[in-house]
Amino acid sequence: MEVTVGQAALALALVLLPVLYECSGSFRYFCKMGFYNGWILLLAVVAIPLCALRGRNVENMKIIRSLMQHVKHLYGIRMAVRGAQHFPARQPYVVVSNHQSSLDLLGMMEVLPDRCVPIAKRELLYMGTVGLACWLGGIIFINRKKTDDAISVMAEAAHTMLSQDIRVWVFPEGTRNHSGSMLPFKRGAFHLAVQAQVPVVPIVISSYHHFYSKRERRFTAGQCVIEVLPPVPTRGLAAGDVPALTERVRAAMLEAFEALSAELRPPPPPPARPH
Repeated sequence: MEVTVGQAALALALVLLPVLYECSGSFRYFCKMGFYNGWILLLAVVAIPLCALRGRNVENMKIIRSLMQHVKHLYGIRMAVRGAQHFPARQPYVVVSNHQSSLDLLGMMEVLPDRCVPIAKRELLYMGTVGLACWLGGIIFINRKKTDDAISVMAEAAHTMLSQDIRVWVFPEGTRNHSGSMLPFKRGAFHLAVQAQVPVVPIVISSYHHFYSKRERRFTAGQCVIEVLPPVPTRGLAAGDVPALTERVRAAMLEAFEALSAELRPPPPPPARPH
């Protein structure tokens, strides 16, 4: 039987790809990230008809969360949650969390409280099936390039939190941070909490560096700890108190982040024995 060039190329690829996956950390990294993003798109397709039954509703976040919670097992990522008792019972609040990479989605789904929705950049709304699933989940979208629009959305979010018993999740760094520390915090989440007079609940996700690094093209199995810190009250605070509140929360989160990351950091290899 005559073998075509296409068949030969396919056979060669089927042989070489597993070899490349085992031998090249960079190739393995891109394969894992490609599958991660593709799997999220597929899960969004599954979520859309399930969420559409009740329309745009914060309760749909339970469906999205349940669909997402198995993903960590596909990558061998072990997640432990500490301090869950610090979530205030039966009241609105603003969650603030550090932002390292797209893997934060797994940490968020691990600990996401009931009736809690993230605030996301408006561009996410136009990302096909993912954007539609997020919209159905009640996620709040803001246009960060238009300050007036962002302020208006935050004011509306404060009203919605109080009238509908909603919790809001914000990444105050504003963008992903691969530096192994925390960027300065933007103040929008803290203005929102003060305006609504609700607590700020800091959540710290430990560093991924010992198992994931975009810069080094490295993605292996590993462990992650998500710590919920005690809520910070805002009752009685005004807009002028927001800068100090922001820095106080960031300092507490940075201290917890460094402690968790040091706890999970692999021990250095033993020194070589002299000959």
